[in-house]
Amino acid sequence: MSEFDPEKFEDKYVHYFPELQRAYKNAFETMNDAYDSELIHAIDQQILNESEPFYEDGEFRIELPENPTERVTAIIVDDEKLEQTLDIYLDEIEAELERVFGLTE
Repeated sequence: MSEFDPEKFEDKYVHYFPELQRAYKNAFETMNDAYDSELIHAIDQQILNESEPFYEDGEFRIELPENPTERVTAIIVDDEKLEQTLDIYLDEIEAELERVFGLTE
């Protein structure tokens, strides 16, 4: 992998698609091992499938589609549990992006 270039991240799917796939996959595997797999699959397929990673001000962030918790219809889950798990999942994706791109200290 070449050195991370924040300007190239604007065209992330052209320059960094394999790295993005790896980061999301690693985060999914970590979350799937630690939390309810049905919930993790629902979040992955019904929320994160339309998420968008960005790199701004030296940090990664994940932009979610509108009304993300309302999108989960594959399982019955308490809103609070869904929101907490989604927050943890987003933190894990951001951490994986940092690891994959070599930005961790």
